[in-house]
This record gives sequence, C-alpha cells and structure tokens, in this order.
Amino acid sequence: MSTENNELIDKVKPAAGKQGMKFEVICGIVIALLAAILAVNDLGAGKFGDDELIAHNQKNNAYLWYQTKGIKETLVEEQSNTLQALVAAGSIRPEQLATVDNLIKKLDDKSKRYGKEKAEILQGSSAVGQANWAQDVDGAMGKVTGAKEWETKADALSKAGDWFDLATLFLQICIVLGSVSLIIQHDRMRNLFFAGMVVLGIIGLTVSVFAYSRAFAIA
Repeated sequence: MSTENNELIDKVKPAAGKQGMKFEVICGIVIALLAAILAVNDLGAGKFGDDELIAHNQKNNAYLWYQTKGIKETLVEEQSNTLQALVAAGSIRPEQLATVDNLIKKLDDKSKRYGKEKAEILQGSSAVGQANWAQDVDGAMGKVTGAKEWETKADALSKAGDWFDLATLFLQICIVLGSVSLIIQHDRMRNLFFAGMVVLGIIGLTVSVFAYSRAFAIA
C-alpha cells in the first residue's frame, strides 16, 4: 500500500510542478505586457504634460500682449481726449484747428485699431473672422492664437492628464497584484490575484486609450 502511494505521489508531483511553471510563464508574460502599456501611458502623460505647460506659458504671454495693447489704447485715447478738450476750450488757434482735427482723427483710428488687435489677441484670429484681422504674426495675418484659445487648450490637456494619472494608478496596482500572485502558493488565492491583475489591467488600458483620444483631439 505504501509503495502504491509513493508511486502516486511521484506521478502527481511532476504534474503539479509543470502546472505551476506554466502559470508563472503566463503571469510573467501578462505582467510584461502590462508594464509595456504602463510605459506607453507614462510616455503620453509626459508628452502631453509638456504641451500643457507650453499652453499655460503661451496663455500668459498672450494676456501680457493683450495688456500691452490695452495700455497703448489708453494712452492714445487720453491724447485724443486732451486735444478735444483743448479745442472745446478754444485754446487752439483757428489756423491750427484743421491740423489738430486731423491729429484727433488719426488718434481715434489708432485707438480703434488697438481695440481690434486686443479682440484678436484675446479670442484668436479664427474666432474674430477675417474681416476683423488687425494683428500680424511674423508678417502674416490671421495667425494669432488667442489667449482664451490657449486657456481652453491648457484646461483640456489638464483634464487629459488626470485620465493618464488614473490609468497609471490602475496599471501600477495590477502589476503589484500580478507580482503577488507569483509568490503565492495557494492556488485559489493565486488565481484570485491573477484575475484582479487582468481586470485592473483592462481598466487601465481602457482609461489610457481614452486619455490618448482626449489628448490627440486637443492637439
């Protein structure tokens, strides 16, 4: 009886060993795939994170440009108002009225131009339309990306970055679960951790794909 038991144990041990080795191979491959997905996700997070910083910088530059135009517009309006006040007070000699009126007209035209430039810098060339283009970029008209456009892009990239972060969380947790499943000897617990790794990995992959779709739609 003892001999038969020993023979049975000898037959079962190799089978159990092969089964455990097979699980380790499959689990190791899945972990490697998930690690690759995590690397791709981190690559996108870094790339679009840099784009978000650029968008924020461009937004700040556009608002500074807008404020500069506003200061120039205010100065021109003050000059025009001063001249109009002098004319109204009779401080300008009659022979100089035509010249002063012409100067006032030029100042008013310049003020209107600054107003159109401000609108284009704030909203962007595509938003104001070709009829209202007033500000060139490197000598070309219609190329202004507005401060609000940069702000919208930065906010959208920030939200996409949140999705990348969420994908990273799921992928990191699932890799941890997979690593734990490799060292657990109890079959039921090992399979439970492996299943958890697969489920969270699928969720992480789905979230990462969604994050990429959001980011590419903005870019």
